[in-house]
Amino acid sequence: MLFDFQNVVYQIGGDPLLCVTLILTLGVIFVNGWTDAPNAIATCVATRALLPKSAVRLSAVFNFLGVLCMTLINASVAVTIQNIVNFAGDSRAASVALCSALLAIILWAVTAWYFGIPTSESHALIAGLSGAAIALQDGLSGINGAEWIKVLYGLLLSTLPAFAVGFGVVRLVEHLLCRTDRRKTVKPFRWAQIGGGAAMSFMHGAQDGQKFMGVLLLGITLSGGSDTAVCTVPPLWMLLLCSLVMSFGTSIGGYKIIKSVGMDMVRLAPYQGLAADVAAAACLLVSSLCGIPVSTTHAKTAAIMGVGASKRLSAVNLRVVREMILTWLLTFPGCGLIGFLTAKLFMGLFL
Repeated sequence: MLFDFQNVVYQIGGDPLLCVTLILTLGVIFVNGWTDAPNAIATCVATRALLPKSAVRLSAVFNFLGVLCMTLINASVAVTIQNIVNFAGDSRAASVALCSALLAIILWAVTAWYFGIPTSESHALIAGLSGAAIALQDGLSGINGAEWIKVLYGLLLSTLPAFAVGFGVVRLVEHLLCRTDRRKTVKPFRWAQIGGGAAMSFMHGAQDGQKFMGVLLLGITLSGGSDTAVCTVPPLWMLLLCSLVMSFGTSIGGYKIIKSVGMDMVRLAPYQGLAADVAAAACLLVSSLCGIPVSTTHAKTAAIMGVGASKRLSAVNLRVVREMILTWLLTFPGCGLIGFLTAKLFMGLFL
């Protein structure tokens, strides 16, 4: 089998470019855990339901379970990522372009992390791949429009519904508990938030883990001389590798993003943090089952904004929101341009 562990190790021994692709893919997964996965546990830490180290351990376990379970149930997100761009043609040139895209994603994500802004690794991945594919094909034939349109669906599904559901869930909780002493609900909601953080981490693994495994499958396929992946379900070794590297990334640099999302944007009570987790996880679940690649960052921050807006608009720190929105708007053209220029440079140097 093309994707068996032994076969991949054998391929790496005979193809240094595949080794570079694997290292860069693991680098992107690490950066995702470093800059994106912390969004899943931000509210748990912000409301003191969990200490940061405990939250990271929780995230590590449920990221892995999300990667494993959702991939076995429905691997359509991985397939969408493989098909969203056209890397047909010379397989060596395509491998160089793929490496360029991965490097662009790492550069973009680390820059955003440095400024403490939670960028979307999902959109950076899609933008970097798209820019490199356009460079490879010398035009828009590098983009598969029928699959790329799912990105736009995902953009809508990870913002407006998450905002609305967050707003609605917190209002429902407040209505049901309006005659209850709120001090007595703090502890139960904090315990419930642990479940909410686990659900968000599970869905983060389900979404983002599949995206990066789709890229790794594409890289192995290109190394084998083809441009079409024949495997739609990543093997177990790839699931383990992806989840472990993502978890390690979260443990290294997650607190800066946790602070931006969970503390700086809106001050949340435990019941509000739970409402945000429920809203974001529900949107991610629907998207994963439909095979639509969405942003965990967008879903979580939109849900938090919906929860904050249920109190009053002034409860949301608009400065932080503006910084996030600006980063999101710049991701597609910015990371896409870096992917395009890097691909042109590397293809000129190595081909």
